[in-house]
Amino acid sequence: MTQDLGPGVDRAGATRANWAEEAVAAAAAEEAQLTHAEAQHPHAGSEHLTREEQVLARIAKARARKARIKEERITLAHGAGGKATQTLIEAVFLDAFRNPVLEMLEDGAQLAPTWTNGVTGRLAFTTDSYVVSPLFFPGGDIGDLAVNGTVNDLAMCGARPLYLSCGFILEEGFPVADLQRIVASMAAAAQAAGVQIVTGDTKVVERGKADGLYINTAGVGVLERDVVLSAAAARPGDVVLVSGPIGDHGITVMLARGELDISADIVSDTAALHEISAGLLDAAGDGVRLLRDATRGGVATICNEVATAAQVAVVLDEASLPVRPVVNGASELLGIDPLYVACEGRLVAVVAPDRADAALTALRAHPLGEGAAAIGTIKDDPPGLVLLRTAFGGTRIVDLLVGDPLPRIC
Repeated sequence: MTQDLGPGVDRAGATRANWAEEAVAAAAAEEAQLTHAEAQHPHAGSEHLTREEQVLARIAKARARKARIKEERITLAHGAGGKATQTLIEAVFLDAFRNPVLEMLEDGAQLAPTWTNGVTGRLAFTTDSYVVSPLFFPGGDIGDLAVNGTVNDLAMCGARPLYLSCGFILEEGFPVADLQRIVASMAAAAQAAGVQIVTGDTKVVERGKADGLYINTAGVGVLERDVVLSAAAARPGDVVLVSGPIGDHGITVMLARGELDISADIVSDTAALHEISAGLLDAAGDGVRLLRDATRGGVATICNEVATAAQVAVVLDEASLPVRPVVNGASELLGIDPLYVACEGRLVAVVAPDRADAALTALRAHPLGEGAAAIGTIKDDPPGLVLLRTAFGGTRIVDLLVGDPLPRIC
């Protein structure tokens, strides 16, 4: 039996892993604990709140708690960009390395060093690692993904990318021809982005210890504009923009693994975003509050980061979300929401309302932004939450990702 998923998609069979059931069970257990605690020690005045207000109050209280990692061992969920990742970062790394620059938790650090001659300049610095499986997928490979991803992290800081480093962890027995193909892909991506790979490192580990190849890249860029982009800068009335259709990369990689009997006419959206982000900043100037590339955890994670950092509500409009029919169809089969699926060539921008039209026009003027859309607005209430107005006229909470529906996609 074949199921039609929309243009270019067919399915002969697919299986669900148990991650969804585990996530639901975990969420239900947490809600039960909160409900019990609230019943034992109700807040003064809580008896006058509606059921919805009580639920929102409990969510806010849970999020305000100090992060504490409960697991004894690392799981795939810790790398998914959702709740487990946030807890790992806050409870382990941030707690150990705490400093004002790191506490901003942006895609890259914005630095203002003073050189030996007394001259100061603003730099952006970032690093990322790539463990995608498979290494080659429709529309790209781990090589151009590593270059584009780090270029994009710099671009989201408002920087012009300049230099990259590259570290390879190779597995014994990895084909030299595949390595040459990946390196050529990296060289082409670097040339297209106008950056140079100026230093690097290579390590080889025993057969079976690295799944072929892992790559780490770090990048340095220069901040030429007098603008500071931050999730905490969002204000009520701001508009949320996305530069094009979401979810292409994550679904492409998932289907490329061949574990599910699903075929689809779709390729990864991996691309360097420095030019489209520069055009947006030129058009909207200091009206741009935030830029983020929607990688792990997708658009939903970015919106939750904004809501938490600025203590605002992000209200999304389901009808405005740009999602290709093929991505929608595959997502429904896999039991996932495209809002949580990674992109590698899409940015999310939060822009002041009086600059939103100019920003949207600038995005659509670039080839990577032809499908750009306004997908939501910033409200002042309820603070710290992301809400989605559904196509049926209702509203639901879009929380941080629980579990890891699509591991190893970048």
